Amino acid sequence: MRAHRFPLSLALAATLASCGGGGGGSGGSAPIAVAPAPTPGVSPTPTPSPVGNGCSLRERQDWALGQLREWYLFPDLLDTTVNPGSFSSLGAYVDALVAPARAQSRDRFFTHVASIAEENAFFNSGASAGFGIRLTYDTVANRVFVVEAFEGAPALAAGIDRGSEIIAVGTSVGNLQTVSSLMAASGSQGVVSALGPTTAGTTRVLRVLTNGTTSDLTVTKANCAITPVSSRYGARVIDDGGRKVGYLNLRTFIDTADPALRAAFDGFRAQGVTQVIVDLRYNGGGLVSIAELMGDLLAADRRNQVFSFTTFRPEKANNNETELFGAQPQAIASTRIAFIGTTGTASASELVINAFKPYLGANAGLIGTNTFGKPVGQIALDRAACDDRLRPVAFKTENANREGDYFTGLASKVAATCSAADDYTRPLGDPAEASVKVALDFLAGRSCTPISGGGQGTLAAVGRRNLLTPDAPATSQREVPGAF
Repeated sequence: MRAHRFPLSLALAATLASCGGGGGGSGGSAPIAVAPAPTPGVSPTPTPSPVGNGCSLRERQDWALGQLREWYLFPDLLDTTVNPGSFSSLGAYVDALVAPARAQSRDRFFTHVASIAEENAFFNSGASAGFGIRLTYDTVANRVFVVEAFEGAPALAAGIDRGSEIIAVGTSVGNLQTVSSLMAASGSQGVVSALGPTTAGTTRVLRVLTNGTTSDLTVTKANCAITPVSSRYGARVIDDGGRKVGYLNLRTFIDTADPALRAAFDGFRAQGVTQVIVDLRYNGGGLVSIAELMGDLLAADRRNQVFSFTTFRPEKANNNETELFGAQPQAIASTRIAFIGTTGTASASELVINAFKPYLGANAGLIGTNTFGKPVGQIALDRAACDDRLRPVAFKTENANREGDYFTGLASKVAATCSAADDYTRPLGDPAEASVKVALDFLAGRSCTPISGGGQGTLAAVGRRNLLTPDAPATSQREVPGAF
């Protein structure tokens, strides 16, 4: 989760990968949502560095250590004995400082360092460079599939969409390497490397299998902006045997989601919808402010009741906030909500699901698989001269019942769950798609099989499949799991 008001900004996000969206992941930190910002009077002041205020690596390391000592949610789990001289990058040093918290699963690559310019571009508009697809790989068969393609991006324009399989990757037809050989040699990161850097103008030839037809397609990465709510399937009203059900698929919690969410719920309200499917299956998180808006839009009858509590460590308690459900003209009074989730569902997404537990109980169900497990969020601490933004875990979030300890995911915490697959052969939002179908069954009171297990997973895992995630994700890739 992330917040972005004032210099001290909050964020709810895990860590993962993406092109044009907003999310979290393994080996990185996933998206969350923007939480309420501290009051203007307590905007953080960078801790003076004993070496100076320049941009040498040591000066940046000293600055980061000072900020973590001041703001980190788990100060007793900072390893301040590590030698900064042993690290060649600021990110690696920060990883070492918070390693004890990671060992206890309290900070699974959530704390990280980002580029200020890159992150601002993403959260303001979803801007990033890529093909505009979200990829998953089968960990048993070593195959890579497209689970989503973003409108206005190069891949969809080339005919690549959900359900397509990437068979081989190369810089030309003459040097194509099969996905299976790349994985056999270097694991999933072999495919990541073959797809090239997140730089506009990077061109690759992709051998793609779509609907039984194999094609060699030349696709060039371009600067694009992920549309948070798809114009193709992001919002619709499903007729389930005469019962109107609202369906909303939110890709990421970024600023541009605001008008799209309002438009979607205005449509639901006009048709008298009170039962909703909220599809967050790949949503790694993002801005807390957008999570709060979604809560408002789902709960017209909860005005001034507690949506969430945001709590900092004791010394920073003056930044604590209680967020109440607010009035929105487009809001509906939801009576039943089916949240579709996977272990790619994190942070801000989990914040919204958790917020409805006290009010809807078993009428708010988790459909799919267990979620990632990120009940904490980051703030933004900037060293502008160096384009460094430190995102330390600095607060925890809880619902109205003070429930928030879901580090192993929400499956064992919510009152109702239904196991469901992610069916790539059908479009998202299709009533016959496996997860949507089970969600409709849940809303109608039909029986389902509960989600089993509930152990902690990686942010990128979706069943035996994993959202393809770089070891060192760009901001967009942290916020939109699996995006390239």
